[in-house]
Amino acid sequence: MSEDMDLEDADLTEAARKLFSGPVSFLKSAPELKFLPDPGAPEIAFAGRSNVGKSSLLNKLTNRNALARTSNTPGRTQELNYFEVGDPVRIRLVDMPGYGFAKAPKDLARRWRYLVNDYLRGRQVLKRALVLIDSRHGIKEVDQEVMKMLDDAAVSYRVVLTKADKIKASELAEVTARTEGEARKHPAAHPEIIVTSSEKGLGMDRLRAAVLEAALT
Repeated sequence: MSEDMDLEDADLTEAARKLFSGPVSFLKSAPELKFLPDPGAPEIAFAGRSNVGKSSLLNKLTNRNALARTSNTPGRTQELNYFEVGDPVRIRLVDMPGYGFAKAPKDLARRWRYLVNDYLRGRQVLKRALVLIDSRHGIKEVDQEVMKMLDDAAVSYRVVLTKADKIKASELAEVTARTEGEARKHPAAHPEIIVTSSEKGLGMDRLRAAVLEAALT
């Protein structure tokens, strides 16, 4: 894969488009670290508050309708869900449990946090985390906590705004600028954010390219 490292932006975007147009499949769910798959491919993890639109984004990213389960019930994802991209496998996408769901039982929420924290700190093949933020709400205190957790774990991450079609263009520009300003304060955060809409397909080419680029680093 080293020869791919020199891909120009246009080539990277096209390579990512081809990759995500090919085989993508569910691998397994891991409720505990002992159930993680062998570290045979670079991993990109997706994090976000419950109901931020993570499953919808994963489905749109991979051009699949039901790869990741979507639900109107916050907190449904309670495990690390693994998806493999490419044949042979080039990338594994990791759908992490949603955080910040106030109605979750405390012991369950604590278990989720330990699982995610231990995964982030101990997974050598983890190349980058993508922190999903709802465009309508911006970065909340619970998002700050997760970003600090990633900073402390020295895990490179990038902020992705979701549901950009749900607010006015002027409001989107404002929340984008505010979010970029906040990201620049965090040592492990990529300074540029990605604005997306699963419903409209906005930003998907850029997101696919960012995932591939991170996997190649």
